[in-house]
Amino acid sequence: MSLQPLDVTEGLWVWRVAYPDWRPEAGWERVVASTCVTAGGEVALIDPIAPPAEATDVWERLDANPPTMVVILKPDHVRDVDLFVQRYDARAFGPWLFWRSDIPETELEGIEPGSELPGGFIALYDGRGRNETPLWLPEQRAVVFADGLTSQGGELRIWETPHEERARAALRELLELPFEHVIVSHGEPVHDRAAYARALDLPLWAG
Repeated sequence: MSLQPLDVTEGLWVWRVAYPDWRPEAGWERVVASTCVTAGGEVALIDPIAPPAEATDVWERLDANPPTMVVILKPDHVRDVDLFVQRYDARAFGPWLFWRSDIPETELEGIEPGSELPGGFIALYDGRGRNETPLWLPEQRAVVFADGLTSQGGELRIWETPHEERARAALRELLELPFEHVIVSHGEPVHDRAAYARALDLPLWAG
């Protein structure tokens, strides 16, 4: 696993670290992605996990252009929101509800599909019934997912849901957005529009 930042396009990059509470039976890979985007005068971290101290390239990059906001896309992606909010005095946004065992100390400003955040970022609807709001980044022409999509063997897939018909319809509607990049948390993090379109017709990934 490389701790080096990965640039996607101007103002958009990701880093990957091992999930601290991962277990082999989890059904997904241990290494997960965090996203940083700069737009509209804001620097946003999306579902971030703090890298280890030795990941100096990541920390130096964050410190050089300090995050102004943290966005949590899904109730079980609280991750290290408190650490980043405290370190950078950043605002925090996220879901209205959380798992009882994973509630942040930070009081997040609630978002839902259709919410427009500082920086011009737009929360989207993924149809999966998991309280996830993927984020549209217009300036970077990118969509960032928590778990709505995942990459397995390098192939983008829709994560299993009992609401398959609704999810496929909602995700297909997102093709109306002029995105070029797709970022996911699990598996290979960066994909293109063609991979997204293929995923809409593949079987769901069941973990």
